Amino acid sequence: MSVKIYRIKGLMKLRTGETQKFSIELTALREEHALETLYSLLGSRHKLKRKHIKVESIEEVKPEEVKSDYIRDLLAVDMIIK
Repeated sequence: MSVKIYRIKGLMKLRTGETQKFSIELTALREEHALETLYSLLGSRHKLKRKHIKVESIEEVKPEEVKSDYIRDLLAVDMIIK
């Protein structure tokens, strides 16, 4: 299995009551893993419950189409040294 890049777009209802759009790129082995990571990240950053996060689309992205600097830098690494 190889690591894939997913772009997840949707809406989140913040604690202030307003709704905000989001678009996040994540690496994962499967689409389900990326979705779980999304819930974990938004829950920890914004103190949201899963019911306050509405996912509109999940798409697999080619490495050339990545917008996130962090993911682009991660793809550029040839080897991890411990």
